[in-house]
Amino acid sequence: MQRQHLIQSWLETLFPDLSPVLTPASADASFRRYFRTNLSNGEHYIVMDAPPQQEDCGPFVFVAELFAAAGLNVPRVLQQNLQQGFLLLTDLGDDTYLRRLNPATASALYSDATDALIRLQSASESGKLPDYDRALLARELRLFPDWYVTKHLGIIANPQQNERLQTVFARLLDNNLAQRRVFVHRDYHSRNLMVTSPNPGILDFQDAVYGPITYDLVSLLKDAYIYWDEERVLDWAIRYWEKARHAQLPVPPDFADFYRDFEWMGMQRHLKVLGIFARLCHRDGKAAYVQDMPLVLDHVRRTAARYAEFGPLLRLLDEWHGSIADSRYTF
Repeated sequence: MQRQHLIQSWLETLFPDLSPVLTPASADASFRRYFRTNLSNGEHYIVMDAPPQQEDCGPFVFVAELFAAAGLNVPRVLQQNLQQGFLLLTDLGDDTYLRRLNPATASALYSDATDALIRLQSASESGKLPDYDRALLARELRLFPDWYVTKHLGIIANPQQNERLQTVFARLLDNNLAQRRVFVHRDYHSRNLMVTSPNPGILDFQDAVYGPITYDLVSLLKDAYIYWDEERVLDWAIRYWEKARHAQLPVPPDFADFYRDFEWMGMQRHLKVLGIFARLCHRDGKAAYVQDMPLVLDHVRRTAARYAEFGPLLRLLDEWHGSIADSRYTF
């Protein structure tokens, strides 16, 4: 409540005669929160609250300008108070892709999202964003054993299991780092895409990096929050690949090679997401993310079953989840 009072005071200095009224808009998986402020003249804006001791508004401001220059519909930063960690943003509404996606609307919405993604990737330049390098990718993979296996499942992996997992991780890293690199939003999915005009509105981009070209597409099409059958995912992936080739983006000329890269990148992301969801639950008290774990685990299992290189991971999952099931019947 103290920070909310600080925000209210800041808004009153910005709009002294317009009686700003602050209401919660949303919160995300970090320490950031968002409020909507309505003014007496009918205007409304979004305030980002990013406590400086935990968050840095600087990357958001920089990436917002970078993505806007690429032709994306992102919030504009109207006012900033970096010392206190407040940003005043244009309001893209609250109509998320997740709310609007259904079998009848999905193809049109995903077409708009892939068009925006092509624009972003076409604007890519090295040196503008942090590299999504081996160290960062490996650190993210560690979230899976540290938080999902150890903390969430309550299992201490033995040395042989750790060795098998590290072999899988090495193969993933080698493949994903061999992909050509572009601007990567890093959380390009249904909760961060808004139904707007022009469509989509894009949020939560402050962690953008320069990394593998399939990363954002797999975030979009193999979402942690909504399931589509593999036939539809394959069709949408082909449509993206055709657009990317037409835009002369550095995708493999053979779709089979591209789709393999797409799936391996998905494996990397979904293992990371399982770790993040476990951390959000056990460290941050955000237990609601546990309900999203089964879909993410299903993505992992389906992909692992298609590639011999992931056989050891599939067996590890069976061992770990099997031991959990067995323990429930131990008297």
